[in-house]
Amino acid sequence: MTHEVAPATADKARPGWPVVAWSLWDWGAAAFNAVITTFVFSVYITSDDFGPGASSKLGWALATAGLLIAVLAPVSGQRADRSGRRGFWLAVNTGLVVLAAVGMFFVRPSPDYLWLGLLLLAAGNVFFELAQVNYNAMLNEISTPQTVGRVSGLGWGLGYIGGIVLLLFVYFGLISPDVGLFGVTDEDGSNVRVAMLVCAVWTAVFSLPVILTLRDRPSSAADADEAGERVGIVESYRHLFRTIRDLWRHDRNTAYFLGASAVFRDGLAGVFTFGGVLAAGAFGFSDGDVIIFGVAANLVAGVATIAFGALDDRLGPKRVIVLSLSCMLGAGAAVFALHDQGTTMFWIFGLVLCIFVGPAQSASRTFLARLIPEGEEGEIFGLYATTGRAVSFMAPAAWSTAIILGAAVTGVSDRDDVMHWGILGILAVLAIGLCLLLPVRDGLSKDSALMAHATD
Repeated sequence: MTHEVAPATADKARPGWPVVAWSLWDWGAAAFNAVITTFVFSVYITSDDFGPGASSKLGWALATAGLLIAVLAPVSGQRADRSGRRGFWLAVNTGLVVLAAVGMFFVRPSPDYLWLGLLLLAAGNVFFELAQVNYNAMLNEISTPQTVGRVSGLGWGLGYIGGIVLLLFVYFGLISPDVGLFGVTDEDGSNVRVAMLVCAVWTAVFSLPVILTLRDRPSSAADADEAGERVGIVESYRHLFRTIRDLWRHDRNTAYFLGASAVFRDGLAGVFTFGGVLAAGAFGFSDGDVIIFGVAANLVAGVATIAFGALDDRLGPKRVIVLSLSCMLGAGAAVFALHDQGTTMFWIFGLVLCIFVGPAQSASRTFLARLIPEGEEGEIFGLYATTGRAVSFMAPAAWSTAIILGAAVTGVSDRDDVMHWGILGILAVLAIGLCLLLPVRDGLSKDSALMAHATD
């Protein structure tokens, strides 16, 4: 297949309000990603009110969502590329996320509503990821090669901070008080259900700026479609497989990065997934302490991500990722070695870990953005989502395996007593990702990548 080299991204960069509008989507999307999926609705839907086995059913629902995302994300992004309607599909998928959140208001605490809740949560996850593919693909539209790190860092950082601001509002305004805002109580799950409506409004309000600001521009592929060459679903998958083949044959550097980033991104996710569990189980944090630490961790991650954006532009994303992963390996080793020194050590080294999670995630996005040929951002970021889903088992499996190994090495029968060994599993995933990243070339311009990704 043939590609035309596009003008430099700098020629179409629009500083100022478009960057802010784009970044606010991350702030708003944190309502679903952090509050609904991580802290509130997933906990609500697995409570005793929904009957036995709710937790395992949640796992299967999210696993199904992950499979759908892996299958749909690249083709969804590719079709948005061809039509030139990334903004339209961002709006559609974000709107469906909002509707899923609204639907959660009707999930009452009863086994009869379990599958409705799981369906809404799974569907929301699918639509959220599809929206994020188009959102990420817009990064090059509102940045230049000289500013892409700062722009990406701003968005990712605001996502962390926005999630915590909303979580604090929801927790202290609705969930924690006996009688919360609007006279809401916990009767019939009203506090959590009303919180879902707040999340829906939050997402909708902060998604509007980017949807109204960044206008779609039809692509050359869209012109071809209008001329009678409209591409169907089957042909879209054929095109996807050709893209994967061409990446492997002609742009193996990008293929290697997709693999390496999938591994270390799963390790980064594992830090937040198991951080609270480790704090409570190995360091004696109370439930309230875990929440306070979670707020501090996300705040630190958000501020650090914004600050490291300038370093990304100055030194390059690969150096930021290598620095971040290396520092996390050191801090994680300290958490393991000092696990019996009390909560202070976890506060210190746990927050050091969190400082570098966001910068590594944001720099991973900018690394790929610098490699993608003009007009293929949606499809490649779709592959980015797919590869991440493909290895999402690694961190949980490594965590559990390390604890089993710890019990065997120490001779302790109760595995909860060696929970701190789990951090070694997460560190192993990060180390593997770092080793896979080191051979990947940094600083490849989109034009040179595009020429390498030329016709057979």
